[in-house]
Amino acid sequence: MSAARRPVFVLHEHHRPRHHFDLRLEEGGVLRSWAVPRGMPTDSRHDRLAVRVPDHDLDHAAYEDETKRIADTGWWKLEDRNERRFVFVLHGLLDARRYALVTTEQGALLHLVKDQRMEPD
Repeated sequence: MSAARRPVFVLHEHHRPRHHFDLRLEEGGVLRSWAVPRGMPTDSRHDRLAVRVPDHDLDHAAYEDETKRIADTGWWKLEDRNERRFVFVLHGLLDARRYALVTTEQGALLHLVKDQRMEPD
C-alpha cells in the first residue's frame, strides 16, 4: 500500500471543557472519533474509556486552535475486526503501537495490546 493511500489518524489533545484526547481514524471518507478522557493507554494492564463522538470531516485531521493541538498523527492499519472489537496499529510520529477498541455493555474500552510485534508493511 502506498503512503499516499494509507488512512490517516490524528490524536487531538483538548483543554476545554476538561483536559482529554480525541482519537480520530479515517474510514469511509470521514474521521471516526472517540473521546479518550485519560489519554491513550501506555500499559496493557490498564484500559482506557473511549466514548464514541460524532464523525468529523477529513480536513479536521490538521485542525488546531488555542484549546486543541495535535498530539500525534500518522496513518493506521486495521488488523482484525468483528462486531465487538477491532484491532489496529497506529503508525505515529515516533513509533507504531497496536491497540484494540472493545465494545462492552457499558461503552467502549481502548486497550494497548500486549503483543506489539507487527508484520512489515
